Amino acid sequence: MTNRVNVVSSGHTFSVEAHETVLEGALRAGVALPYGCRDGACGACKGKVVSGEVEQGGYQDKALSASEREQGMALFCCARAKGDISIEVREVPGAGEIQIKTLPCRVDSIEKIHDVAVLKLKLPASERLQFKAGQYIDILMKDGKKRSFSIANAPHDDAFLELHIRHQAGGSFSDYVFTQMKAREIMRFKGPLGSFFLREDSDTPIIFIASGTGFAPIKGIVEHILHHGTLRPMVFYWGARTLADLYMAELAGSWQAQNSNFTFIPVLSESLPEDQWQGRHGLVHQAVLDDFKDLSGYQVYACGAPVMVEAAHSSFTHKRALLEDAFFSDAFFLAKDTAVSG
Repeated sequence: MTNRVNVVSSGHTFSVEAHETVLEGALRAGVALPYGCRDGACGACKGKVVSGEVEQGGYQDKALSASEREQGMALFCCARAKGDISIEVREVPGAGEIQIKTLPCRVDSIEKIHDVAVLKLKLPASERLQFKAGQYIDILMKDGKKRSFSIANAPHDDAFLELHIRHQAGGSFSDYVFTQMKAREIMRFKGPLGSFFLREDSDTPIIFIASGTGFAPIKGIVEHILHHGTLRPMVFYWGARTLADLYMAELAGSWQAQNSNFTFIPVLSESLPEDQWQGRHGLVHQAVLDDFKDLSGYQVYACGAPVMVEAAHSSFTHKRALLEDAFFSDAFFLAKDTAVSG
């Protein structure tokens, strides 16, 4: 059975099959609804059902509260239409321009830095993946499961796809990457995915905030901006526990040394005596709060642990006047068997 979905705010319409979620139907039709985890955890795809009904699939309570459901809100990544529906949701400019593909790739190299594997994937000679800086891909595993990882390189540097994979205790995929994966191994992936990418239609100053491997998409975005010579002021806060967890600090430091419009501020929460750390301590979002009393003239790109992303969004919008539509985020949620995205 096929149902029609009307996006009231834009006038776009698309069909959705009985087995599809509203988001899946939108992506198939090239309608750019916002989304992140696609698993009912992050709330990025939330919108209002204006008319008609949806069957809401499983989700986490923090992504959709009971009061929001009473107001007609839904998570379109896990909601299925029960007939023709009209919805109200903010579409993402430019996100639907790029075709989503399923492609093979070959492992070209695996570089292990502390507890992060920097994986470079080579596409077939006849293929290139067009993507926006900051998006992610799904690695398609042989057992039918998938693992989501941000693309860490910029779109112009597309000879390889670079992924940053943290070794997570008990994580089946990260264990495999660190203990068994070999160069030249063949895998399949689907992408590009996600509505976390650089908005290039603005010259507003940017604050980047990352925890852990949330650095990966930030790296792609920063390298894209620097490649194009854009002079937007940028401040990058990277939070980690110890100095070793800032696994590419030298690279971020080189951006600052070579570009007057870029500032790098690393923040450690649990520095070790051997780190001899003289820099900033504490929570990374708090460092931003300490440095900026008014964020109304900024865009913020936040990526990493959900608790950090949520704290940044709440405190920046409520305490520092950041506009709601100037906060862009990608929260890395654990997969069901504890493999981690990012």
